[in-house]
Amino acid sequence: MIRKFVDRKEELEFLETEFMDTELKVIILYGRRRIGKTELINQFCKDKPHIYFLADKRGTLINAREFAANSARYFNDITPEVRNFDDAFIYILKRTEDRKLIVTIDEFAYLVEKDDSIPSVFQKIVDVHLKGTNVYLILCGSSISMMEGILGYRSPLYGRRTGQWKVTPLRFRDSWSFLPRYSLEEFIEAFSVVGNIPAYLLQFDDSADIYENIEKRILGKGNPLYDEVEFILRAELREPSVYMSVVEAIANGATKVTEIANRCHINTKDIPKYLQVLQRLQLVHRVVPVTERKPKTKKAIYQISDNFFRFWFRFVYPNRSDVEGGEVDRALSKIRAEFNPYVGMIFEQVCREFLVEVNHRAGLPFHFTKIGTWWGHFREDGVRKEIEIDIVALNEDTRDILFAECKWQKNKKVGINTYHNLMEKSTRVEWHNDKRKEYFALFSKAGFTPGLKKEKENVILFDLKEIEKHLKS
Repeated sequence: MIRKFVDRKEELEFLETEFMDTELKVIILYGRRRIGKTELINQFCKDKPHIYFLADKRGTLINAREFAANSARYFNDITPEVRNFDDAFIYILKRTEDRKLIVTIDEFAYLVEKDDSIPSVFQKIVDVHLKGTNVYLILCGSSISMMEGILGYRSPLYGRRTGQWKVTPLRFRDSWSFLPRYSLEEFIEAFSVVGNIPAYLLQFDDSADIYENIEKRILGKGNPLYDEVEFILRAELREPSVYMSVVEAIANGATKVTEIANRCHINTKDIPKYLQVLQRLQLVHRVVPVTERKPKTKKAIYQISDNFFRFWFRFVYPNRSDVEGGEVDRALSKIRAEFNPYVGMIFEQVCREFLVEVNHRAGLPFHFTKIGTWWGHFREDGVRKEIEIDIVALNEDTRDILFAECKWQKNKKVGINTYHNLMEKSTRVEWHNDKRKEYFALFSKAGFTPGLKKEKENVILFDLKEIEKHLKS
């Protein structure tokens, strides 16, 4: 795999600012697997004195000895005999001579998993051995629950850290840098498959089209992405099969707690605990209508946060029989048939992020403080009707509100009827009805009809060219 480093400006600035201090630093760096933590550390440590150690699950003694061996290589020295991490750090300190030194222990959670005394061991190392030094210690991990436990007030390491950073997925615009030869349309399709996780983006080839990448990089045993989802869930969770069924249910349209429970044949009261774990892993997120003021509302639904997980459960998992049986073409034809509507859902995500960026640049009629989606229902002639608006952005103080729809249609320009339908749906949104100021926006892959363009005084129009202009400015 080609290594590539994109963005992470804020993370690097944080690490560099801490490095400028002359006192002891203990930095906790964590985030989900494949997100680019190790590459971030490599970029930060470049041209700086540093010792890097990748821990594994073989236990404390073996890891302490290998950590000491890594340290000895840095000092061009003979590997010392050590019994534990205390000995290894004593060895390092004897040879630093008060020089600034970065020491990184990657996958620190593996040590804790095999030996629950490790947080206490490192508490002593920080309090006794490193106190008064200018060592820059980074403890990095992919197990979010375990790393957040280390940060908790009950942990022996609580109060010892001098800084912490949770590494999150890339923004859409930064993800595009991994596949720069793609047009915006092509990258939105790729983003719909591999999302914004660096390790997944690196698997794709932007000299090939989306279906060739899906066939060669995902469908088929032996491809890294084919088994990736199961690997992640088995590595992180005690009941991977249960979580598999929960995520699969969400990917296929079961978004409410009761719907998920029924689809998975699990008691409804047990579903929230599974959803909480998936949220902590950044694989699922809870969504409420953007105008909702009650955080614990029963109107909440759940969506998959990671586009690759969404794609895998939507298209790969249900077609594994074809893939395993050598019928990759059949699986690919099913994906082709349903891919465009699927990308349409991801396009809404892209448009929301785009509006956030435009909002930061003061490029809208008002500055919104909240953005999301909205859904509700009403009765007409005794019939219950469900309605949804793709994007709603608002400002509670100024009572400005923006309604937007996103259309990913290949050769069909968006016309005046779409605008009128959006205006009609907006009347169903109960939010400062008598005092609000309304704005409307439309996003379209294929552009807009001349009739709609004449309405430009009343509606903001964004086609792919307009979106690309903003993203590249």
